[in-house]
Amino acid sequence: MTEASLIRTNVEHEANRVLFGIVHEVAKGYAGASVPEVAAVLRRRLVDVPGLDGQGIRRIAEEISVGRDPSGL
Repeated sequence: MTEASLIRTNVEHEANRVLFGIVHEVAKGYAGASVPEVAAVLRRRLVDVPGLDGQGIRRIAEEISVGRDPSGL
């Protein structure tokens, strides 16, 4: 594996770690809240996360609103 590949892999791993950490925190704090409320919190917290669109945020918000933690943490 080239050095550039390793760097890219490490950056992606770190981005995923941050993403899952934020989702976990929101899941703990907003379990059972309405989907629009959870989605708004996720949008604010995940503003700089590439590759996560509105549909992805909605799916995560739906899971959290029914008390699930989709982060797996």
